[in-house]
Amino acid sequence: MFPIIVANYTPTPAEVLQETNDVTNLRALITDDKRVGRSAGLNLTEPMLWNKRRGGSRVTAGCLIFFFFFSAFHVTFAAASSGTVSQSQDDKHDVHNNQLDLREIVFIIQSQRNVFHVRQAERRRTDLLKQAHGLTEKPPVVLLLHSLSENEGDWSILPLLPDLSYSFGRNSSWIVFLEEETNVNMTNLVQVLVKFDKNKEWFLGKPLRDQESTIIHHYAFAENPSVFKYPDFAAAWALSISLVNRLAKKVKDEPLKSDFTIDLKHEVALYIWDNGKGPPLTAVPELCTEPADSPQARHCATTLISEPPLCGEPVHKEDIFVAVKTCKKFHSERVPVIKETWEKDALFLEYYSDHDDPSIPTINLGVPNTERGHCGKTFAILQRFLSSSVPNTKWLLIVDDDTLISLHRLRALLSCYDPSDPVCLGERYGYGLSQGGYSYITGGGGMVFSREAVVQLLNSGCKCYSNDAPDDMVLGMCLNALGLPVTHSPLFHQARPEDYPRDFLAHQVPISFHKHWNIDPVAVFNKWLRDESRPKPSAGLNKSTKTEL
Repeated sequence: MFPIIVANYTPTPAEVLQETNDVTNLRALITDDKRVGRSAGLNLTEPMLWNKRRGGSRVTAGCLIFFFFFSAFHVTFAAASSGTVSQSQDDKHDVHNNQLDLREIVFIIQSQRNVFHVRQAERRRTDLLKQAHGLTEKPPVVLLLHSLSENEGDWSILPLLPDLSYSFGRNSSWIVFLEEETNVNMTNLVQVLVKFDKNKEWFLGKPLRDQESTIIHHYAFAENPSVFKYPDFAAAWALSISLVNRLAKKVKDEPLKSDFTIDLKHEVALYIWDNGKGPPLTAVPELCTEPADSPQARHCATTLISEPPLCGEPVHKEDIFVAVKTCKKFHSERVPVIKETWEKDALFLEYYSDHDDPSIPTINLGVPNTERGHCGKTFAILQRFLSSSVPNTKWLLIVDDDTLISLHRLRALLSCYDPSDPVCLGERYGYGLSQGGYSYITGGGGMVFSREAVVQLLNSGCKCYSNDAPDDMVLGMCLNALGLPVTHSPLFHQARPEDYPRDFLAHQVPISFHKHWNIDPVAVFNKWLRDESRPKPSAGLNKSTKTEL
């Protein structure tokens, strides 16, 4: 069962009596349910009333209380009163005079286990429930993704679908996913959903399209990348329950095939579309990524917080130690780009190479260069970070020599995290998530570790199985074994700006990009990452560096 938390609402005595009777009835129902059998005892003093385990995950079904035996109080939204819906040739649908009870909507906030993100998600849940209580005394279900089960792969959504179908498949109409930063206008959102026949399969969202085929999408639709639409998660996205039920059966019957989870929004859309056998994404213009205070947001059901999070003063320069991984063959190509762009923003920075070069200078850690992986070098950096050879700082940033990064923005972001916690921050990827795999921070966008995280990693005995093992994936395996969360930020990027949709980057203040292939890296830094308070330099390095690891 899923835990339900209702904020800022005090029931009347009559409602308390009614809910007591309802719980009694539910107890009898579950006890008699053949699917549950003898395992259905309820402990009404616990927030999670009933646990079931299937395939290593724990889900909760207590939210069914909100669906059974309640009096039939409905909030009705007629499509005719909510304006028109934009339509295109491939997105036609009928407008239905539906009635939609708020209890038919399940909101899932795509939350994370880090303390800061839990707090952000709880604020979002409180806001949703507060709005709902202004409309009805029977609120929707609002769940935090990170708390639904112990399965690490649940953040990738697809492994969770069978559990969502089991708990909500008969009594709900919509499952709406949103991010911690997504503002929701409850009235506008329901007015949007009521326009769609809830008994049909719908996949709703704000569409993103690739301008060119990209490695992060495995060069899908190479001949015409813009033909495929996938949702911008920041605008929220929704699945009708009939679609959830069918997909859940597919997930159970056919094991998920992809080993890697790289860009979740694209991969979810591909899975739903299923080579044309499933529904494509239907564009909903009311699902927006406009700033909440923008005049353009008046028609929107969702908006975004207009500024990136800042939880206090940015961390000081002396709190961050920067480690750059390089090698001899890139000393003349990539290191000058760093010196031209972001090196000057680092107080403590060292270049680690397989060759001593006093002109940079570089440090040879005694680990031979490898064509891929770099695990030996990364673990040597972790050990050096805890040694007396470098300043004692709160944070360690490890980057490649072709990473472009804004240290100014990173320092602002780190104000939201406690360095005494084991924080591991960057762009999150996944490996084998549907088969009990693990998450990891992809290295090219930058890997950020608190000192406590490095201490726990090294004290655990975690080490490389070879010098050329993939360092980011080995670290992910170690973190998974320790039970330490990988914290995702969409502001770190494993690829170039050209590899992401313009609409996706339009509402970001990015922290990093990666790779110099077929671009002018200095121009990219100046356009996307430069601190505007600093004057731009005169003409610097203008040649494109095309050599890649």
